[in-house]
Amino acid sequence: MPELCLLARVRMIRGLASYPPNLTNLRLFEVAKFKKYLLPPAIIFGAIVVVILLAVNRPKPPEREPTVTAMLVEVMEAKTSEGHFSIEAQGIVRPKTQTTVSAEVSGRLVALSDQFVAGGFFKAGDVLARIDPSDYEAALLQAQAELASAEATLADEQARSTQAKRDWERIHGTDRQPNDLVLRKPQLARAQASVDAARAATLRAQRNLDRTQIRLPYDGLVRTKNVDLGQYVNAGMALGVTFAIDEAEVRLPLSAQDRAFLTLPRAGEVGAEGPVVTLAADVDGQTNQWTGQVVRTEGVIDENTRLSYAVVSITDPYQKMNDASSDAAILPMGTFVECVIEGRSAAGLIQLPRSALRGGDTVFIANSNDELEIRQVNVVRATTDEVYVADGISAGDRVITTGITAPIPGSKIRVRGMESLSSQEAVAENEETAS
Repeated sequence: MPELCLLARVRMIRGLASYPPNLTNLRLFEVAKFKKYLLPPAIIFGAIVVVILLAVNRPKPPEREPTVTAMLVEVMEAKTSEGHFSIEAQGIVRPKTQTTVSAEVSGRLVALSDQFVAGGFFKAGDVLARIDPSDYEAALLQAQAELASAEATLADEQARSTQAKRDWERIHGTDRQPNDLVLRKPQLARAQASVDAARAATLRAQRNLDRTQIRLPYDGLVRTKNVDLGQYVNAGMALGVTFAIDEAEVRLPLSAQDRAFLTLPRAGEVGAEGPVVTLAADVDGQTNQWTGQVVRTEGVIDENTRLSYAVVSITDPYQKMNDASSDAAILPMGTFVECVIEGRSAAGLIQLPRSALRGGDTVFIANSNDELEIRQVNVVRATTDEVYVADGISAGDRVITTGITAPIPGSKIRVRGMESLSSQEAVAENEETAS
């Protein structure tokens, strides 16, 4: 303790010895204190003042009138349809009459027509094949001989019956009538039956002889041939397949929606005059068209597909009934055809391309002020290519066919015809404007 007190006294004396204090050290202390506590707020305040002065004294930008960018679109004039609905369907051409040619008698094939080949045409009554007729000619001669013998027996019995009647009248006079045994009526009936049987046998032998020649009652084409010359055939054996070329048919599947726009014959009305059908197909690398007509409906709805079938008739598909110099294209059997059926009248409806319909029941209209209007319409029928609408649109309205990404009613639009700007260019410009 004494040493501490002494040390404190020494320090106090030294302090008194240095009085008055050093002014240089005091100033340095005050400068350091200013830099630490007052300089940062002063800098911040000064910066704020400078920013305010710059904002107040900045020059005003030049004023420009706002410009409204109008979308470039294509339009088409809505027109009232004057035609008919068209229903599209597909089918395969098949012959109306097709025959499996079979032998009716047995024998060896001794002759075949040059036309009795796959793809050969023939006329009605032409002999396509001939079976050896010798046995059937002999059977016919035998039947004719038996017929002649039976006729001779009948003539003899008739003479005997006539003579018996004369003898009766000479003996008994005319007061009494002879019975059947006296007049030999049983013997006469037996002879008549023999003649009838012999005549039937003769007809059968003649028919069998005729059947050795294979004929058909129509002009046709041979589809397949199953036999060849010298082959032995039995009765009922298939010789080939042929079909008539005067008429072909196409079965067209139709849905309930399709039938609603068609006037079809009722079930059971065979040969009725139905709607006209235009058929198109590629034959030998060329697209050709033919005209047919619906002649009947099958009257049955398929349980699996819920479709019914209408039958279209095409006359002279191979162009054999017309002038041989005709350049009309043939329609081979088995051809897959695209068909367009003429439906009911579409008069009074507005016909538009399918691309003009938006959202199923909406169209875009360019009004007289070149502003966008969005209208709802009543769609009567829509296909992949066209649409028929009613209500909400009138003939003469300008229908927009260009795609609009963000349609806003009342937006300004620029109308340009299709002849000066394509749809792709208009869409690209509209997207650029929107971006």
